[in-house]
Amino acid sequence: MINIIDVHKSFGAKQLLRGVNLSINKGESVVVIGGSGSGKSVLLKHIIGLLKPDKGTVIVDESKLSGLNENELNEIRKKFGMLFQSAALFDSMHVWENVGFGLKQHTRLTDAEIKKIAIRKLKMVGLVGVEDVMPSELSGGMRKRVGLARAIAMEPDILLYDEPTTGLDPIMADAINDLIIDMRITLNVTSVAITHDMKSAYKIADKIAMLYNGVIIGAGTPEEIRNSPDPVIQQFITGSATGPIRVEGI
Repeated sequence: MINIIDVHKSFGAKQLLRGVNLSINKGESVVVIGGSGSGKSVLLKHIIGLLKPDKGTVIVDESKLSGLNENELNEIRKKFGMLFQSAALFDSMHVWENVGFGLKQHTRLTDAEIKKIAIRKLKMVGLVGVEDVMPSELSGGMRKRVGLARAIAMEPDILLYDEPTTGLDPIMADAINDLIIDMRITLNVTSVAITHDMKSAYKIADKIAMLYNGVIIGAGTPEEIRNSPDPVIQQFITGSATGPIRVEGI
């Protein structure tokens, strides 16, 4: 469903992606792991067409993104739903308006119809009776759930997750992991997540790929990654300060 082929990306003198190759099959749940600043979010932006590679190709459903104009890209983006790291809710809008934002922009549905859909999507992520409150009244976990309800509002084929458990306590983080699994099964979507939370990665992934020094240095099932002989992968997944990955400032 998604093919990332030899993707390079630099910002000024800083080269973040140095030839990333990764294939994501339809219905698969893929988690990209890697340290802060390793280029995970940059890779996610290439998948959705917000960034164009300096070299290489991203193909989504047989469409080469770099060859599309802005209108064609916008059509491709309708296949995606995205849960942002901070949920990225509009503080001036009620919860139902946040969930229905894409529907308001891209359909001719009435506000009443959009609100009805929003309430249904909120229920799918375990939220009932919050449609008329403001985001500032919600806990961090509830904001994440609202963000997920917005991501699924237009019934996408692909869900992208940017650090879905960051900032959450362990219990709420695990609840979000369960929701990610539920959404994949219930909606039959392809899932791509980026994270440095290994507990989350092991739980939600069919395949884990590690991004390091601008390339994918290993990819496999959670069990294969857990047992990888690569010292870089082992240092990262065990969270050790000792190993080939240099710790800044030490």
